[in-house]
This record gives sequence, structure tokens and C-alpha cells, in this order.
Amino acid sequence: MTFSRRDFVKTSVLGAVAAGVGAQAQDKEAKKNAASQDHDAQSGARKRPIIVCANNGFNYLDDAFAFLKSGGDTLDAALRVVKGPEDDPNDDSVGLGGLPNEEGVVELDACCMHGPTRRAGSVGGVRDIKNVSLAAKAVMQHTGHVMLVGEGAERFSVAMGLPRETLLTEHSRKIWLLWKEFHSTDDWWGPGLADPHWQAPPAKASDEKPRSELWRQRIEELQARAAEIGIEPELRLAAVRKVLFPPTGTIHCSALNDKGEISGCTTTSGLAFKLPGRCGDSPIIGAGCYTDQDVGSAGATGSGEENIKVAGAHTIVENMRHGMSPQEAGMDALKRIVRNYNGDMNKVRFIDMTYYILRKDGAYAGVSLWEGYSKGHPHKIAIHDGSRRAEVAVSLLKGYSQEFPPFPEIPEDLKNSSEYLK
Repeated sequence: MTFSRRDFVKTSVLGAVAAGVGAQAQDKEAKKNAASQDHDAQSGARKRPIIVCANNGFNYLDDAFAFLKSGGDTLDAALRVVKGPEDDPNDDSVGLGGLPNEEGVVELDACCMHGPTRRAGSVGGVRDIKNVSLAAKAVMQHTGHVMLVGEGAERFSVAMGLPRETLLTEHSRKIWLLWKEFHSTDDWWGPGLADPHWQAPPAKASDEKPRSELWRQRIEELQARAAEIGIEPELRLAAVRKVLFPPTGTIHCSALNDKGEISGCTTTSGLAFKLPGRCGDSPIIGAGCYTDQDVGSAGATGSGEENIKVAGAHTIVENMRHGMSPQEAGMDALKRIVRNYNGDMNKVRFIDMTYYILRKDGAYAGVSLWEGYSKGHPHKIAIHDGSRRAEVAVSLLKGYSQEFPPFPEIPEDLKNSSEYLK
């Protein structure tokens, strides 16, 4: 028996996530976390130089920190971190090997801000240029503009010496093909969560198959098709997850030297299988990244559309300007996202956001809307201030986000499979 995507959704039950969370409970939990984990209140937390980034930059921190400590420019140090995932074909969220749009084309976005000179550069919807973080820096350095997009950004990048190359790896192409055959072509058309008339899919009828049986059947069908497409056995379950739950992969990095100079950058391949031409928050100065030499720097990963609507990075920096600690500033931005949906957890559960925050005195924080994307997989930030480490982000809401388009909760035996969650 086969199911279309729409039939599958209609016959499924959405997992319950934080259904009874109220505003007072959220504030109480946030304050409790702040009391125990606010780095601003801990001795030794304010160190310079320091680099703060998304956890997918962890392996590139040592080289970047050595460069920064030896007197290297703060933006160049941050670019050394984000260039690592851009160059890595196995990181399918950034640069080479990034998961493509719905037409099978990789489109990349990036922006950067240089605190010491108060300049910024950005590129959006760029194809065939791997290191769009360097393209954003080139816009900043070699033009009187701040943002270039599409074909113009690509031609400019080539003129600046960045080579054209095919970004869709064979592995990413196969995942896209698996997605294409599984989904209809109009998944992202129509009203989104913000539409006042949007409704969650109805609960399944009592005479339908149990949820766990539907999940198992669907996953087994996708695994079989992945084998036919030629995806390696050890990578099939990971590919199935990306088809069922299109990821939003990004990396942000902020760097601060011992003189108090600070810079930040963000780069991404954006939402997997997005509509062609879609730009999220990563290339938007003030949303995906914002740096003010007088205050600090912030960046984001997660639901780009939601972050644009609250100008997240700019909001956080302004909050710090007015006296909030890094953690308080980030929590306020997260609460604004929740406020945009009037606290409706039927919608908020499909959103997630992580902010990476660095104040110019070295105080930092990592905050997230939810604890993580599944039990045992919390949101993390990576830090190097002389020691390289990853720390769990402080969450506003208890529980785990659900991906959108919505699907039912995964059965426990599948949810806890480490292979499935790769």
C-alpha cells in the first residue's frame, strides 16, 4: 500500500509539544536557566581573544584562534572558521555539497560585518561559487554597495578571483532525487504558519493504521528507494531523515581580539529544497548577522523567515547596548518570535532558532527556542578563548521542535536510533 505525502499527513497525528506552556512558565524557566548558566555572571567568562560560533565550526576553531591571537584581523579569523564547512563536501548545509533547492540547484547566501571599520557585505542566491563568505567580504571591500544577489553576485565573485564550480555533489544530488520522488512539487506553496487561516493537519481516523506502523512503512519504502538510487547503505537512514525533515543548515561565527575589535559572518546553503530564489536570514544584515564595534556581535541559525521578522541579530545587539546581558538579550529576541504567533504552541512547535552572542568585553551566550531537535541532541554553541569546547545553549522552551512541513512524532524505537539521527 502506498501513500502520497498529502495522504500521509492527513492520516497522521502531530506529536504533542509543550502544549501547556504559558508565558509565566516560560519566563520562570528562562530566569532559572539564567541564574545557573549566564556566562556573564561567571568568573573567567570574559576572556579576550575569543571566538563564538555554531557547533559545525568546532573543528576549525584551533587554527582560527591561533591566527586571531597572533594579531590576525577579526573578520579574517571568523572567515577561517566558516570556510571550513563551506569547503567540506560532507557538510550538506553550507557551500560545496549543500542540499539544493526544489529544482536541484545549490543556492548560497552569506554576509559579514567588520567592526573596526564599520563595514558590511552580503550576497544572496549565489550559484556555482563555493566560498560565498569570501564573496560577501569582497562586496564589502571592493564595492560601494552592501548586497549583491543572483547572477550579478556570481559575475562579481568570478571577477574577484573566486572560481566557478559545480556545488551539487553526487550524494546531495541523490538525496534531492529521493526527496523529489517522495514529495509533490508544491510543498512550499500556499499559506505558511504565519497565515491566520493556517491549520494543523487533522488527527487520523480511528480505523487507520497505528502511527508507528505508518512511520515504519514509509521509512522502509524510502530506504528501498534510496538503495535503488544508489545511496550507500550506511547513509540511507540519514538521507531518509533529510527527505522527511528538510534541514536548515547554517554557520555563524563572531570573533573578538584582545584589543576589543570584533567582527561576524554567517554563511549557508539555506533551507533544503526551498523555492528557487528564496533568501533566508543569513544574507540579511541585522537578521542573520549583526556587529557593532561599540557593543558586540550576534548571529543566528534556524528558521530564517522568523528571524527576519524580528531582525534577530540587530535586536540582540541593541538589547545589549541598553544594558541586557548576552543571555537576556537573546532570550528577548526569542520571546519576540513566540509573540508573533501569540504564544500558539500549535505553530511555535514548528519553529526553531539558535542565537550566538558575543559582547565586546568577552561575555557570551548561546540561546535557543527549543532544547534541541530530539532527545539527546541539544542545540550547542562552540567557543574558543584559549580552550576549545562546545556548550549546550540555554533554551526558552522545554521540549523539542518539530520540522515543517508537519509530520507525526517518530516512534520511540526509531527516534532513539543513533543511525537514524545522523
